[in-house]
Amino acid sequence: MEMQHSSSSSSVTDFQQLWGSWTTLVSRLYDDPKVSQLMNTKIGLYLSSHPVAALAVLLFSAIAALPIGLFLVFALVTSVMSVVGFVFFEAFLLFVGGLSLLCVLSGIALFSVVVSSIFNVFYITLSNILKHYYPHLTKGKERETSKLKEMQ
Repeated sequence: MEMQHSSSSSSVTDFQQLWGSWTTLVSRLYDDPKVSQLMNTKIGLYLSSHPVAALAVLLFSAIAALPIGLFLVFALVTSVMSVVGFVFFEAFLLFVGGLSLLCVLSGIALFSVVVSSIFNVFYITLSNILKHYYPHLTKGKERETSKLKEMQ
């Protein structure tokens, strides 16, 4: 029996020590200017007079902190990834557009060279045909150019 009595008195003194340290911690917390300012509001006064509601609010705040934090991290990562993805997508579109422009300009240059070559071939062919079948037309031009050279 004495064993039970000494263990119960030991647990009572442990509880009293725990209660004393808890009281010290709470009084130190109440002495903080931000906490005292919060406790002087209507919500603070209501929660101090209703400890069950205060415990419910405290538990809800503590338990809800992790999901809210995870959601905020998710929202931030999603926003950053969408911005980065948009930048990469824009860079990809600019690359494709620049490559397309380069191909179109190369095609235009090739087309210009081919058309110019065809016109030059037609001009040379036509002038040779005219020289061969109508030599008097080209001799008149040769005389005019020789006269111009003599005048200079």
